[in-house]
Amino acid sequence: MITYPVVIHHLFTSAGHAYFGNSTSEPGPHAMTSHPSVFLEVGKGIPGDRFYNRKPDYSGQVTLFSMEVYHELLVHLKLTDRSPEFFRRNVLISGVPLNELIGLEFEINGIRLSGSGHCTPCRWMDDGFAPGAWTFLKGRGGLRCRILSSGYLSTGPANLISPVHLNLNQVTDPIEGPSLP
Repeated sequence: MITYPVVIHHLFTSAGHAYFGNSTSEPGPHAMTSHPSVFLEVGKGIPGDRFYNRKPDYSGQVTLFSMEVYHELLVHLKLTDRSPEFFRRNVLISGVPLNELIGLEFEINGIRLSGSGHCTPCRWMDDGFAPGAWTFLKGRGGLRCRILSSGYLSTGPANLISPVHLNLNQVTDPIEGPSLP
C-alpha cells in the first residue's frame, strides 16, 4: 500500500439535479452546497445529496474531480471567473491521477472507496461553463466511486492510500476508450 498526500479543496452536495445526462431540457433549479465536512455512508452516498441511496450498489455514491484538471481547463479556455462547483462533483481533490483509481479499492483518511468508473461529462459543460469545456473534459470528467466504509471527509490535507503505484505525472491525462462519448 502506498500513501499519497492529497488536498481536499471542496466538498459539495446538491438536493436535486440541475444537469443530468445529455437532456435537451433546461437546467433544473438545484444549486450545489459547499460543506467543510461531509459524511460518506457505506453503500448509500452522502446524506442530503441527490444520489444518496439511489439504488443498491450504485456506482456514483460519491464523485471526485481533479483540481489540477479544473485549473488546466481554465488555462485552456483562458478563463479566470468560473467556479469548480459547476462540475457538480462531490469532492474536489488534488495530488493523484483519479483515472488510475478506476477498478481499484483505495482509502482517503480511512474511508474505503472503490473506483467504479469515469464520470462522463455531459453536453451541459459547454452551455453552463464555457464553449470547449465538454470536449476538453472527455476522459477526465472525474471518478465515480462506491463507498465501502463510512466516515467523515473534511476539506484540507489528507492521505490517499492506493494498492498500486500511481503515476503522478499523469494527473491531468485523459483516459481513452471506446465507451467515451
